[in-house]
Amino acid sequence: MAKKKNNSESLSKFVIKGMQEKKGKRIISLNLKNIENSVAEYFIICHGTSRPQVDAITKAVLETVDKETGIDPWHKEGRENAEWILLDYVDVVVHIFQEETRLFFQLEKLWADATVETYESEE
Repeated sequence: MAKKKNNSESLSKFVIKGMQEKKGKRIISLNLKNIENSVAEYFIICHGTSRPQVDAITKAVLETVDKETGIDPWHKEGRENAEWILLDYVDVVVHIFQEETRLFFQLEKLWADATVETYESEE
């Protein structure tokens, strides 16, 4: 089966799809393309309400992106304690938090100049 064309915009959509499948909370996409010296084109952020949910969201994102694009993350961090899991797809960086950790770090505020899109979880 031929894999779909890979770019940061379509990759972001597959990340969000995986998050929605496992009911990720407050899913947002920060478009960093027009921010000088940004580390990626997109940050995709959500949180779960428990460690098992954060693990499930992470697994769903990894599986959805692999199935749709064949891409594995360049780097993964945080799966051991599941407080803040980072999946680095180079141009798209995925942050999956537990709620308290997300509130503490307020990552969205660090990139306040970014264009923000909000997504709902699938019900």
